[in-house]
Amino acid sequence: MPSSRPAVRFLDILDNIRLIQSYLQGMDRAAFEADSRTRDAVERCLERLSEAATKLGPQADELAPGLPWQAVRAFGNVLRHAYDQVDPARIWEIATGDLPRIAAAAEVALQRLDNPDDS
Repeated sequence: MPSSRPAVRFLDILDNIRLIQSYLQGMDRAAFEADSRTRDAVERCLERLSEAATKLGPQADELAPGLPWQAVRAFGNVLRHAYDQVDPARIWEIATGDLPRIAAAAEVALQRLDNPDDS
């Protein structure tokens, strides 16, 4: 069932992306892969991001089209259930490559929610 509060879910997504960015500030991939605390923190933020996307349901696609929302939702299941198979290099790629695009789309979605007549 889609969230009755999509703005809150998009804010959750943005908050977790900002946390990830703060955790990774000044790190390169090698430092990230060597730092289990930072990896754990980033993975936890990605789980919350995935859960927010799940709670958004089809609203994610409607308000922020063009993103692989199903993959975002599914990755949370990987982190929870196949945690022993998670590749730190993949986490780094998501955090540094995919999240900026998701953040930008979440910002646009929030603007659409604030100004529904502008979309």
